[in-house]
Amino acid sequence: MFAHFVREWPQAPVYTALYDERAVGDLVPAARVRTSFLQRFPLRDRAFRAFAPLYPRAIESFDLSAYDLVVSSTTAWAKGVIVRPDAVHVCYINTVSRFVFDEARYVGGFGLGTLAGPFIRRLAAWDVRAAQRPTRFIANSRNVAERVRRWYGREADVLPCPVDVETFTPGSGNGDYYIVVSRLLPYKRIDLAITACGIAGVPLHIIGTGPDEHRLKTLARNTSTTFHGTVDDTERNTLLGNARAAILPGEEDFGLVPLEAAAAGRPTIAYAAGGALETIVDNQTGAFFHDADPRSLAETIRTFDPTRYDPATLRAHAEEFRPERFRARLRTLVDDTLASHASRPRASTA
Repeated sequence: MFAHFVREWPQAPVYTALYDERAVGDLVPAARVRTSFLQRFPLRDRAFRAFAPLYPRAIESFDLSAYDLVVSSTTAWAKGVIVRPDAVHVCYINTVSRFVFDEARYVGGFGLGTLAGPFIRRLAAWDVRAAQRPTRFIANSRNVAERVRRWYGREADVLPCPVDVETFTPGSGNGDYYIVVSRLLPYKRIDLAITACGIAGVPLHIIGTGPDEHRLKTLARNTSTTFHGTVDDTERNTLLGNARAAILPGEEDFGLVPLEAAAAGRPTIAYAAGGALETIVDNQTGAFFHDADPRSLAETIRTFDPTRYDPATLRAHAEEFRPERFRARLRTLVDDTLASHASRPRASTA
């Protein structure tokens, strides 16, 4: 998603705590990138989560004094950059930091252990202070905007995430399986999908990797579950397009997967909470289950009829989130913020 920011301001340098040219060099060339001191640390590709205590310092260390405008995209840290008092900082926020509003699952999800609790709370205190720095917040959903209001005491405009619809083509849906596309983290509730598909007696395919992978594979031993790990765009399109439906088993900040599935002509079964309520049209692009329980999801799977969902309608829904629309609206919001900031009267020093 950040690639769309990079394309909208093609001459701007990109500041990031860590950079992996092998992973994102085609989107953000190394010549544009300015990294923090963390870039010099060993094992940064595998141990980046362990650097959590150092991210605030890394983000605050950037010298941005040369810039009148800073545009950031964040799930936690980037909103904390320090800019000149007269500069504008527009922050696109994908979620309020999970260690602020969901500490228990964040700690468990990153394998930090219960002893990390007091430290996480110190990080959360920094996070709330840092959230007062941006000039303007833009949230990826009404769900996140409400969290910004509740936890940070700030208002946020809403601009839904873009969907790279051209990456997908509508498939046949002729596969006999359901599919989950997700990072493998406990709060994603992929365990719920595995158990539910086992109860319903249907195959499940999972795309993604993450810290919860070993536990999930152990849970799935006696089920018809296939783990694909990381796949390229072509294979993801094929697997999505052939599935009966995607499953979104946890509460999401935005709910991007239902839109990607729609772009591939497939509906989604989702937990009725969070961002999915904004990206799924009930009975048109997907269906909801209402209890975070495997039996509730299994019952929805049993009664689900994928043939009643029109691939053309699904695709048209995804088209509403095209990147061009996102970038145009983002540019307008940023330009409006600059204009409003410039028109403010300056404080007198007399």
